[in-house]
Parts: sequence; C-alpha cells; structure tokens
Amino acid sequence: MKHVFLLILLCHVSSAVKHSLKFIFTGSSGVPNFPEFVAAGVVDDILSGYCDSNKKIVEPKQDWVKKLFEDDPQHFELYTTECSEKPLFFKARINNLKQRFNQSGGVHVLQRMSGCEWDDETGEVNGFNKYGYDGEDFISFDLKTLTWINLKPQAVTTKLRWDTDKARIKYNENYLTEIFPEWLKKYVAYGNSSLQRKGRIT
Repeated sequence: MKHVFLLILLCHVSSAVKHSLKFIFTGSSGVPNFPEFVAAGVVDDILSGYCDSNKKIVEPKQDWVKKLFEDDPQHFELYTTECSEKPLFFKARINNLKQRFNQSGGVHVLQRMSGCEWDDETGEVNGFNKYGYDGEDFISFDLKTLTWINLKPQAVTTKLRWDTDKARIKYNENYLTEIFPEWLKKYVAYGNSSLQRKGRIT
C-alpha cells in the first residue's frame, strides 16, 4: 500500500511543469581563440539555438527548432538580426565597463541572461533580465517596480541612465511579460515530446 501511495504522490508532483526560456549572451575581450560574442537560446535547460560572432549564423540545435524556423521564417530573421547587431553592443559595453572599473588589458566577460519561467498549471509567468560582469552580478531589471537594481557600486551610473530611459523600460516590460512567455509557449508546443524525453543541461 505504501508503494502505491508513493507512486500516486510522484505522479501528482511530476504533472505540473515549470517551463523556462533563457537567452544567454556573452561578450568577451582578451580571450584567445574564442569568439568575442556568443549567444545561446535554452528551453527547459536544453540548448535550442546558438550563434557567435565568428560564424554569424543562427544554428538550430534541435529538430523542433528547425521545424519552427521553416514554419515561421520571420522568427529566424529576428534571431539572425540579433546575432549580427548584439556583438557591437557588447563590445561597446565592455569598453565602457573597463573604464569604469579602471581596467586596461586582461580578460573581461559581460553576460546577459533574459527570459521567463512559466508554470503550465497555474499560468504564472516570471520574467527576468540581468547582467553580470567578470563573473559577478552587475545589474538586473525589477519587473515589480519597473526599475533597474544596481548589484555593484559601479552599476549606479548605468541604473540612473537606464531608469530614465522610459522606452527601454517599456521594451523590457513588454518582452518579459508578453513576448517571451508567448514564445516559450510556442516552443513548448513545438518541442514538447523531445523536451520531456531529453536530459537537462546545466
């Protein structure tokens, strides 16, 4: 009887699924034999798409992503544009941060992780957008207050500037609460069987 109860309990626990969508952008300087910019799309901790500043092409990493791009070429074009434009943004931002941290040479890495989590049972959605610099949290967007939170003293200047940029705030709010959740639901629908079948990456 105990075994039956445990089995029922496990089935109940595993029925509700939290899905996640993460876009991880990495800009770097001073790293030999490595692209200055790398972008990865991750759905439910599975690498789904990739591009870098050397190849400059978006590579689907799952069959369902290839199918999605075939069905929705505009989606592919959007990612291609991001892949070609973001390296310049990250390069400029790293140069700016090196000055702010009083750094000259050496290896430096700027990362951004944005996306959302969606509970398919409750419908709850949580969006996130945060930056890290040289392995430490730097600044993150707070959806409740629609302001940026500086996580390092050197991020205060960025926070003050970005907080006054109402268009940027609206853009972030729209992506984190509307567009990313819509994309995630679409990706889960396309990749449902393989997302449930494959192991997770960390």
